[in-house]
Amino acid sequence: MPIREPKEKNTYADYLTWPEDERWEIIDGVPYMQSAPTWQHQSISGDLYRQISNYLVDKPCKVFAAPFDLCIPENDEKDEDISNIISQPDIVVVCDESKLRKTGYFGVPSLIIEISSPSTARKDKLIKFNKFEKAGVREYWIVEPENKLISVFTLQENNRYGRPEVYSEEDQIKVNLFPELTIDLKSVFPNI
Repeated sequence: MPIREPKEKNTYADYLTWPEDERWEIIDGVPYMQSAPTWQHQSISGDLYRQISNYLVDKPCKVFAAPFDLCIPENDEKDEDISNIISQPDIVVVCDESKLRKTGYFGVPSLIIEISSPSTARKDKLIKFNKFEKAGVREYWIVEPENKLISVFTLQENNRYGRPEVYSEEDQIKVNLFPELTIDLKSVFPNI
């Protein structure tokens, strides 16, 4: 739910003035407050991060976990004018280090993983999905802890996400971005 003083369009410059102990994201200029994640969310995020991070050792791409700001510019906006701050995605893989600055990444990452909850499902599956597809994020994963499912969306040649590949806790995911990387979901969803 959007919360903050009404303003026509909030930007990264506005975001930098807000209290550091509050977690916000801005989509199309509208600010959304984020709540603290559950322990299940943190466990899933930690294991996915660990597996990806271990693979990326000595490779050019880097993985980041929240809190980490992702600013996706539209056109040639200056950093402070960006109004699409998808702040704090759970996990982000970036392969262009030149776009790392200030509080995060200013560009289009290669892979984004969002761990959804009932309160964020609409935003993750609709608003962010459409933004990431339009921006050209090559892979977008939506993790559903309650169902122990991961939907993997891959950008197709027509610059649209195809039908998702859906995985359960018993599966392994071959990461499209890194064909040699396989994520073992047995360790991602233990006792959750």
